[in-house]
Amino acid sequence: MDRYTSFIIRRRWLVIGTWIAVLIAAIAAAAMWAGPTTTAFTNDTRTESGKAGELLERAGQGDQATAGQIVIAASKDIPGGVRNAEVTQAVEGLVGEIRSSSSDVTVGDPYGQGAQISPDGRISITSLDLGTGTDSVVQDRVDTIKEIADSADIPGVAVEFSDPRFDEVPPSGTSEGIGVLLALIILLIAFGSVIAAGLPILSALFGVGVGASVLFLFQNVMNVPNFAISVTMILGIGVGIDYALLIVTRFRSGLHEGLDTDAAVRTAMLRAGRSVVFAGCTVIIAMCGILISGGDLGPSLTFAAIAGILGTLIASVSLLPALLSVIGTRVNSLSLHWLRKRRGKDPDKALEGVWASKWSRRIQQRPWVGVATAVLILVILSIPAFSLRLGFSDAGNRSTDATTRVAYDYVTEGFGVGANGPLVLVAEYPDGTDPQAALGTLQQRIQSDPDVAQGGVTPPIPVGQVDGNQIAVMSVNPATGPQDEATTELIERLRSEVIPDSLGPDSDISVSVTGITAGAIDYADITLELLPWTIAAVLAAAFVLLVLAFRSIVVPVKAVIVNVLSLGAAYGVIVAIFQWGWAGSLFGVGRAGPIDAWVPIMLFVTAIGLSMDYEVFLVSRIKERFERTGDATTSVAEGLASTARVITCAALIMVCVFLSLAFMPDRSLKILGVGLAVAVFIDASIVRLLLVPSTMEILGKANWWFPSWLSWLPRVDGSHDDDIPDVRSNDDGSRDTAPSAPADAEGKLVK
Repeated sequence: MDRYTSFIIRRRWLVIGTWIAVLIAAIAAAAMWAGPTTTAFTNDTRTESGKAGELLERAGQGDQATAGQIVIAASKDIPGGVRNAEVTQAVEGLVGEIRSSSSDVTVGDPYGQGAQISPDGRISITSLDLGTGTDSVVQDRVDTIKEIADSADIPGVAVEFSDPRFDEVPPSGTSEGIGVLLALIILLIAFGSVIAAGLPILSALFGVGVGASVLFLFQNVMNVPNFAISVTMILGIGVGIDYALLIVTRFRSGLHEGLDTDAAVRTAMLRAGRSVVFAGCTVIIAMCGILISGGDLGPSLTFAAIAGILGTLIASVSLLPALLSVIGTRVNSLSLHWLRKRRGKDPDKALEGVWASKWSRRIQQRPWVGVATAVLILVILSIPAFSLRLGFSDAGNRSTDATTRVAYDYVTEGFGVGANGPLVLVAEYPDGTDPQAALGTLQQRIQSDPDVAQGGVTPPIPVGQVDGNQIAVMSVNPATGPQDEATTELIERLRSEVIPDSLGPDSDISVSVTGITAGAIDYADITLELLPWTIAAVLAAAFVLLVLAFRSIVVPVKAVIVNVLSLGAAYGVIVAIFQWGWAGSLFGVGRAGPIDAWVPIMLFVTAIGLSMDYEVFLVSRIKERFERTGDATTSVAEGLASTARVITCAALIMVCVFLSLAFMPDRSLKILGVGLAVAVFIDASIVRLLLVPSTMEILGKANWWFPSWLSWLPRVDGSHDDDIPDVRSNDDGSRDTAPSAPADAEGKLVK
C-alpha cells in the first residue's frame, strides 16, 4: 500500500486528470449508447409462468400479459357512459391521435370486438403498448401521449394510464440530492471545515458517476430494472462517503500529529486505506450472494450495486489521496469557526471519545443486563418478520393521486379488483387437434370456482403457432386482488387440480398459467425457496473473513449471531410499516401489501457487508489494545472510545442517504431504503454501543481463542489502525520510518 500511495502522490495531477477524463468519457458514452430498462421481470423461465410467457413471445404475443392500459371512466351523470355518442367520438379521436403519435405505439380498439366495457357502461379498458427503445425514447412517447390526453379534455370523462411510466415523478436525482445534502451537513458538523466535508462528497460523486454510466451501458446486454440506477447511486454514495470519511479523518489526524502532507497521505492510506479496500471487497463479496437467486433480476441488481460500490471504492483509494496530496493543510480551510472554537485545537474532536469510554464501562459493570436489554429489543422488533410475505408492489400500493392508482381504482370499480391482475392461460396443442371441447370444459370448470369473478373467464382465442403446435390463450379475472392470498391459492388450485382434472391424463393439450400476477407469485416463491441458501452462503463468507481478520473463532460466531438478530429486527420494521401498514402514510405508501421479493435479499447482503466494516473497525481496535495490555475490560472501553466518533458519523450519513430512498415513488425502493436505514441505525447503536461491549465483557479473554490446528490459515488484515510504519518527514526532506506509537483512548499518539 505504501508503494502504491507514493505513486499516487508523485502522479497526483495525472490521477486527477485521468479521473476527470474517465468521468467525462463515461457520461458521454452513456448518453449516446445507454440501453433500455424494463419494468417486467416475471418471465423467469425456471417457473411455469416464465415458460408460458416465453411461449407467448415466440408466438408473437409477448405483450399479452404485460401491456399497459388506457382506462376511460365516464361520470355517472353522462347518459350511456362511455357509449354516449359524444364520448365515443371524443375517445375514438383520442385513441387515433395516440396511434399516430408514434409508429411504435400500439393501441387497442375501445369499441371493437372484444372491447372491455364495464357492465354499467361507465368504464372501459383499452390496451396500450409503448414499444421498445431506450428509456429516454420511451419516456418521450409517454410525455407525448400525456399531452394528447391532457389536451383532449373530454367533459365528464377521466383518462388514466396503468403503466407506471405515466406517473408524475420528481426530477431524476432529487432524492439522491437530498441524501447528499444531509450527508454534507453531518460532515460539516463532524469536520468543521467546508473543504474537509466536501472531499468525501466529491470522491463519492466521481465514483458513482462512473459506476452509473457503466450500468447504463450494461443495459444493452442484459435486462435491467428501471429502478436499478437508484440502487447504484444510493449504495455508491452511502458507501463512498463512508469510506472517504475514514481516510480524510486519518489524514487530518496525521497533520495534527505533525506529519507533512505527503506523510499524512501515506499514513492515512496505510492505516485507513487498506481497511477501506477490505471493507469494500467484503461488501462486494456479500453482494455476489444475490446471484444465488438466479433469473434476470438477481444478477442485474448485483451488477447495479457493485457498479456503484466499486466505483466509489476505487475513487476513495485513488482520486481521494491525490486530492489530499494537492490540498494538504488547506483541508481545514473554510472552517466553521463556532465549531472550531467549541472543539479546541484538535480538529477531529467533534464527538468526544470520552463519553463512549464511560458508557462502555457502565455497560461492562452489568454485562448481562446489557445483553438481555439488547436481545429483548431486537427480538421484539423481529416479531413482525415471522409474518413476512413476499410478492410484488402494484398500482394499488401507490399514492392516491398517481394516475396508475386512479386507473387501478377505476378498474376495480368497473370490473372487480381481480381485473387489475388477470391470469393468462396459455394452451398448446398439436396442429390438427380440436381443442374446443376440452378447453370449453376447462372454461366452465374455472368459471365455477368461487374465487373467480363472475363472467371473468374469456373463451380460448388462437394467437399463433410455435414448433408446429397451435397456441391459444384464455383470460381469467380472480375475484380477489393480485396481492391477496386467495389469488395465490387460486393459481395453485388451477395448476394442481382444475386444469389436470379438466383435461384428463391422456390429453395432448397442455395449459399453463401466466400473467403479471402469476409471474410475480412464482418469482416470490422461488426467491423465498432460495433465500435461506443465500443467507447461509453470505453468513459463511462473513464468518470466514472475520476468522481470517481476527484469528478468532468466538468473535466471528458472535458477529454472525448478532447480525441475524439485527437483520431480523430490520425485517420486522419493514413488515410492520409496508406489509401491516403501520405509519405507511409517512412514506407516501397507499394500501399495505407484501414485501417485494427482491428486497429482503438485497437488504440482507448490503447490511451484512456494511456491518462487517463496523465490526472490523471496532473489534480490531479492541483486539489491538488487548494485545498491548492484556486487560480485556479496559481494551473494550478504549476500543469503543476510539471508534465512536467515526462510527457515529458514518452511521448518521448512511441513515440519511438510505432514507432518501423512502421518498422515491417506487414502493420497493422505499422498502429497501427504510430497511437499510433501520439496519444501519440498529448496528451502530444497539449492537455497537450495547451488545458488543456486553458480550465481549462476558467472554473476556475467550474472545480471542483460536485453535492451534488452524494456525496455517492466512491472515487478512482489515484493521483500521495497526502496528505499521509511521512515515514522517525530516527538515531536509528525507523520510524516516519508525514503528507507530500506541494510541490512547481518544486516538492520540502516546509519546
